[in-house]
Amino acid sequence: MGHVLVSGATGGIGKALVNALVGAGHQVTAVGRDVGRLDVPGIEVDLAEPESLAAAAGETSDAAAAMAEVDALVYCAAIAPIAAVADTDPATWQRILAVNVASAAELVRQALPALRRSRGHVVFVNAAPGMTGVARWSGYVGSKAALRELADSLRVEEAPHGVRVTTVYPGGTATELLREVRNTFGRPYDPDLFIQPHTLAEMICWVLNTPRDAYVCEVSVLPSPR
Repeated sequence: MGHVLVSGATGGIGKALVNALVGAGHQVTAVGRDVGRLDVPGIEVDLAEPESLAAAAGETSDAAAAMAEVDALVYCAAIAPIAAVADTDPATWQRILAVNVASAAELVRQALPALRRSRGHVVFVNAAPGMTGVARWSGYVGSKAALRELADSLRVEEAPHGVRVTTVYPGGTATELLREVRNTFGRPYDPDLFIQPHTLAEMICWVLNTPRDAYVCEVSVLPSPR
């Protein structure tokens, strides 16, 4: 059992993951906003401001201790505004890229000394497999492409230190965010047709629990046929 940092821990996937990890006996520290409402220790930070992560991580002795001993990091945080390129202003682009990519890179950077010591594992939760070229969703899709490249580069860089890097590509998952996205696109939403958050959480736990001599570097998770 080990210590796992989880960002986006108050979202549908993140909250289910926290519960699954705690149930499996892991120590969990949540990273993000409103983490005080969770039943695990937290580092309070706005992921739209990546530069604040360093200060937040060292703000208290508890936060500093959490960052000093990390066995795994799971980045679940994401925002998904829907707008055409013509209607997306620079501030929106900056916020999307900050939350979905830049804070992922910065959180990893802050945790890397501990991850190298533990020969730990980084998991990035990406978009649905094969998602590309979605009209009115360029910010989200583009940021997830960048997150994939971040993962692939990090995997090569940190292999000599024994750090494993996995990207999880989940199909539609029954979260409030998916409900909002489908409603905005004018598409029906039936949660029973999608992956349940607790199911995806168990899949991520499985990824983290692979034996030391091998691991899954990429995994696509799809809803079962109905």
